[in-house]
Amino acid sequence: QLECDLRRQGQPDYTNRVIDLLCPLGKGQRGLIVAPAKAGKTMVLQSIAQGVSTNYPAAELLILLVDERPEEVFEMEAAGVGEVIASSFDNPAAQHVAIAELTLERARRRVELGEDVLLIVDSLTRLARAYNTVEKGTGRTLSGGLDAQSLEKPKRFLGSARKIDQSQGGGSLTIIATALVDTGSKMDQVIFEEFKGTGNSELVLSRELAERRIFPAIDLVASATRREELLLSPEALAASRTLRQRFSGMSAINAMNDLVTDLRRTKTNEELVGAMTAGT
Repeated sequence: QLECDLRRQGQPDYTNRVIDLLCPLGKGQRGLIVAPAKAGKTMVLQSIAQGVSTNYPAAELLILLVDERPEEVFEMEAAGVGEVIASSFDNPAAQHVAIAELTLERARRRVELGEDVLLIVDSLTRLARAYNTVEKGTGRTLSGGLDAQSLEKPKRFLGSARKIDQSQGGGSLTIIATALVDTGSKMDQVIFEEFKGTGNSELVLSRELAERRIFPAIDLVASATRREELLLSPEALAASRTLRQRFSGMSAINAMNDLVTDLRRTKTNEELVGAMTAGT
């Protein structure tokens, strides 16, 4: 498991604690962060990057920003975590694609050397848009003006994430990518629908929570990791399932408020899990 919690620095980062407990990340994972506008996407990415770089300093961290605003590129660079590779929105689509492919090839070469690499992509939606502009395509157009063949390379990009068996040299490529939703663009919605279900972890952000300044703005009921039993200890898995059962009938706002109350009572997830185990 790739733990994001910054407990080693004594920082109560609830974003990372929520991820570690209810939507855990693992080496070789394909993770999607489903993000509407103004839902705190950048803060979540920075929290994940900070947590992984602190807890796993030997892992190489690459942050790929595609078609982003220059100020967001600067903000990510100023965070001083990992290596930021960016192509801002004032560059042509061909440059977005070229930089993305070079970054992926670099990550693959590091994995071939037996290294662990985390590649954060913001965003997969804009990368798919760039491919749609650059690729000649088949002439068959889907809803929203998306060429039917333009998603093949973005899917191959996301599908590159994997963990290599130790007998074959080890190493892993973990890809955490954002998918934009509720943008008002039919193309963006089609892109999201095509990628939905292709990842083995989905972290869904909530604009409603962010507007009410409830952070982390994560929809706990909609967010999940497939086969989480491979990443969590038996005690943590039992605690996670207990929490999910408690939240199943709640709104996203009430669920997060309830969880944050539990997190404030404890300094680490281990302490929270221990308290829940003792109480059962």
